[in-house]
Amino acid sequence: MRPTHDVIVIGAGAAGLTAAGGCARLGLRVALVERDRMGGECLHTGCVPSKALLAAARRAQAMRGTAMGVTGTGPAVDFGGVRAHVAAAIAAIAPHDSEARFAAWGVEVIRGDARFSDPHRITVAGRELSAPRIVLAVGSRPAVPPIPGLDETPYLTNETVFGLNTLPRHLLVLGGGAIGVEMAQAFRRLGAAVTVIEAGRMLGRADRQAADLVLRRLADEGVILRPGTQVVRACPAPDGVAVDLSTGERVDGSHLLIAAGRRPALDGLRLDLAGVAAVPDGIRVDACRRTSRKHIYAIGDCRAGPRLTHAAARDGALAVRAIAFGVRARARDETLPSVTYTEPELAQIGLTEAEARARLRHVQVLTEPFRENDRAVADGATEGFIKLIRVRRRVVGVTLVGVGAGELVLPWSLIMGQASLWGLSGTVVPYPTRSELSKAVAFAAYEPILFGRASHLCVRALAWLRRQAF
Repeated sequence: MRPTHDVIVIGAGAAGLTAAGGCARLGLRVALVERDRMGGECLHTGCVPSKALLAAARRAQAMRGTAMGVTGTGPAVDFGGVRAHVAAAIAAIAPHDSEARFAAWGVEVIRGDARFSDPHRITVAGRELSAPRIVLAVGSRPAVPPIPGLDETPYLTNETVFGLNTLPRHLLVLGGGAIGVEMAQAFRRLGAAVTVIEAGRMLGRADRQAADLVLRRLADEGVILRPGTQVVRACPAPDGVAVDLSTGERVDGSHLLIAAGRRPALDGLRLDLAGVAAVPDGIRVDACRRTSRKHIYAIGDCRAGPRLTHAAARDGALAVRAIAFGVRARARDETLPSVTYTEPELAQIGLTEAEARARLRHVQVLTEPFRENDRAVADGATEGFIKLIRVRRRVVGVTLVGVGAGELVLPWSLIMGQASLWGLSGTVVPYPTRSELSKAVAFAAYEPILFGRASHLCVRALAWLRRQAF
């Protein structure tokens, strides 16, 4: 059977859109399969709405108290207006991920649920598609822990919390990772009472000193933090919900938000028919994001590994290089930046101080406090620091905590990668940050070379050769 396409991409989130758009702009025939909305979790229920909500909350907080001789009058929060702001942010960004935009690049967008027929074929919407290369970018879903009574208890996840019509009276947050603390601070600043319950340490993957600074700010703002505490049962309550804790206490709230991580969305794909191996954390891949079937790639949240939007976009770019040019670039998760978008922000790349001291010898730690920076002093934002971790003059990790930490991590991503204009164009930049502007303009300098006529002829020749072996 002659292939219907050069490449099939399943999933139109950050990873799938990067892969499909890149391959199509290089002249390949691309089918993009999506069963839900273009843009995926990040646009509709993740990064964009959460950062829009945090922005509204930050504005509310700025109107409280006295600072620099200016006294606030206290915010009057219209939660309907806040929700409208979140919706407007999604609507403004949606055209970037739209079906029309990708169709203009030559991508055939097909709506429906995809499932494998064999390693080279899928069925979707009554059609059978085939290609020598297939990319799985099906994303993830909220992980819901097996807590007794939770099935009978109303709860929110990131997929539903941004649809709230009214501000919660008391929000119980189950999970003290980045998403849990971001939402806790946002809703507290908008006027809700908030309690965060975490079985382990709050912000457990972060540098301890930096995490403590963030958590102190949340506590100062009135967020109740319950680290090292398990929820042993959940149940409906007259005014909302209630949870029983491992300490023997019962905590009542109006709403319960589950922020306990993610699980890969692999249901219905029939990976067994393709011979693709998966582990509990997702599809098993190598550093080039190839699965156990080397012509099938798994990128973004559905594969085992870090689940971040900028990691997904990076995976998509790696797939384009491999499929279009045969370049097997390797993902370097150890130099992947991450940001917790609380106030203050917490950004990390590479090893934390504790990780470095546990794994390596001759560790050198250099710390520069924000209070020594004149701009921070002038802005009245001296809380925070930058911590540099080196081993024999090699940078192995950086932690930043303070105002704008997510923007300040960009040069360290470059230093731990390759510092050049070409290197900047391919650097993994935390999403969403303004530092992405620097990456975008650097990439624009190479677009005529990457997507010009000569590049198309080369790619078409490679695609022809691959089809001969299909």
